[in-house]
Amino acid sequence: MPRAPRPLPPILGDTFSIAEAIEKGVSIGRLRASDLELPFRGMRMTALFHSGPGEQTSGSQTFRPPTRSELARAATVRMAKAYAKIMGPYEFFAGRTAAVLQRWPVDPGDGLAVAVASPRRPPRRKGIRGIKVTPKLAHTHTVGGLRMTTPVTTWAMLGRELSVRQLVALGDAIVRIPRDERGILRPEEQAATPDQLERAITAGRRVGIGKLRAALLMVRVGSASPLETDFRLDAEAGGLPEFELDVEIYDDRGTRLGITEFVHRETRTVIEIEGDHHRTDRQQWNRDIEKYTAYAANSWEVIRLTSSHVRGPHPRAVPIVREALLRRGWQPS
Repeated sequence: MPRAPRPLPPILGDTFSIAEAIEKGVSIGRLRASDLELPFRGMRMTALFHSGPGEQTSGSQTFRPPTRSELARAATVRMAKAYAKIMGPYEFFAGRTAAVLQRWPVDPGDGLAVAVASPRRPPRRKGIRGIKVTPKLAHTHTVGGLRMTTPVTTWAMLGRELSVRQLVALGDAIVRIPRDERGILRPEEQAATPDQLERAITAGRRVGIGKLRAALLMVRVGSASPLETDFRLDAEAGGLPEFELDVEIYDDRGTRLGITEFVHRETRTVIEIEGDHHRTDRQQWNRDIEKYTAYAANSWEVIRLTSSHVRGPHPRAVPIVREALLRRGWQPS
């Protein structure tokens, strides 16, 4: 049975340069061991191992193995942290990579997107997609020690790669006003406003300007997930009325009954888009039951939709909601 590699000094962390390791007394032979990956020349990264398939239950939550998309996003973050150690002083993460690093709903794609402002030359390395940008069109900030384009610049730069629908989902995520654990809106945590997105696409010549303009018309404050954006766009295309988004529901005494994703006040209908956490988190499940009971007691009808209703092979979300609205007295214009 082969001997396990000697533990590395904890101070090195998951990602480190060869020079850093040697300085800490790590031998060249140890740096060639199979438990280390070689993300870039002169760098080492501890190998990432995953547990076997299947859900595991602990306490009030059911833990599932990460999806392929989640693994790809995690790998992008690890690679970005590795590259940051050798990144040039004028380089910054951009495009899909910047979106992933800021936890926006974008597929990471192949390789890291690393940009420089013109006239500098973009990097050329294996696993790196070098980009040259016009200085006035690329604003940057630092998140978690990594230099990258701001949310607004990231959205505008992705006009060259994403579809209109994808740009709407990304725009919705950026302009969303987060809520804290008590459900209180935190406008100070909003990444950007729709007006700021508009200024980004009018600041100069952009690739994909047509898609950006079309997407901006459909971006709304209040969508909390790409699944909600998908339903909203499908509902609009299907002739359903415009819904209020991210609404607090109160009873006649002013007691808050809950917060819901889509509301049609005329028919007292609420629509809940339920992600997987509604099923796997027992506390969330119990809160949902209590909320829906309170809604029903106050004459609200609750329509519950899952991803299979919205994105399944035969999407039924729009017909389900249309039938409920008609039953509650809605009359299409």
